[in-house]
Amino acid sequence: MTFVLTGSLPSLTREEATELIEGHGGKVASSVSKKTDFVVAGEEAGSKLERAQALGVKIIDEAGLKALLSGSTSTRRSL
Repeated sequence: MTFVLTGSLPSLTREEATELIEGHGGKVASSVSKKTDFVVAGEEAGSKLERAQALGVKIIDEAGLKALLSGSTSTRRSL
């Protein structure tokens, strides 16, 4: 699955969030497209959030990201 990060997350840096996603087999992209599965939106999210809304991409927060990834049975499992 492909994720795009936007805004400031409450307890994760962008680097930590990227490592978490990639550690579970996901990919982090820098821009939102139709191929994006999730946008992880934090405080002060900007144009990426607006683009995700326009494209109908699923938008989650940090808690949603952690919940989604916690469903993975292995740290290397593909999402």
